Amino acid sequence: MAEQVPELDENDDLSDEVNDDIALRPGPNADAPAAVEKYISAEVLALYDVFSYRHAAAILATSYPDELREIEAALLSFRITTHDIGMPGGNESDMPKKFSRMLRPTDWVEARIQGDLLVKLHEYSEEFLDNGKTRKVALPRREPQQIENFIDGHKIDFVKGRVAFDMEWNSKDQTFDRDLYALRTFHECGLISVGVLVTRSASLNPVFDVVQQLKKNGEPEFYQTGPRAGQPKPVKAKYGASTTWMGKLLYRLNAGRHGGCPVLVFGITPKLISDWNPK
Repeated sequence: MAEQVPELDENDDLSDEVNDDIALRPGPNADAPAAVEKYISAEVLALYDVFSYRHAAAILATSYPDELREIEAALLSFRITTHDIGMPGGNESDMPKKFSRMLRPTDWVEARIQGDLLVKLHEYSEEFLDNGKTRKVALPRREPQQIENFIDGHKIDFVKGRVAFDMEWNSKDQTFDRDLYALRTFHECGLISVGVLVTRSASLNPVFDVVQQLKKNGEPEFYQTGPRAGQPKPVKAKYGASTTWMGKLLYRLNAGRHGGCPVLVFGITPKLISDWNPK
């Protein structure tokens, strides 16, 4: 759950945007699809794009089956509408709240870690002996130095036991760097064994070309100026290439920005839009 992305100018168009920081498929370091299908239910696979890194699906299913069962129940219950997609402002808070309502009652809590680093320096000199040999001589120890807030403010929205879960709907894509660094830090500190992220699938992009933006009161939004004045204003101006969607997450995972933390990713597809009826 992160800061909301400011909307683009009403005449901006991202359809021709060129961005090298996009990956539409997992890299060679991702787990094989067969390894994912073995551990994730067919019902979830039918609704989401699913990718696993560092054997996250296997770890979750074999070591934390109760947590996986609760995550899958939340994923299967999750639905959105074209109204949700079209509404301004609220969708950044409303979408994650859909998971909050399902996970909080089963003891998934927000977690934030902070840590100081205690540094001890051991110094040695050398003593030259008469026989030509040398030996190490420990010098008096210095006072340990403490670096306060060496780990500071890393937060994950949902943690239960050794499993972390987070959802990004429509924030600036740099939010993924924060999320992956948080998962990595929790993992390196021995607090979690696997992380789970949910975001928009690339298959939602065509939907944004069709769904119309809505005003805060729910009324349809139209272009006010320019050559498209009076025409319906699609939501694609809100869901640009530089926001949190699968294309911006996979390239970070392919580059290993999650470190050694196993990460399982679910991409929200149009099948989860309850009133979506493409012609």
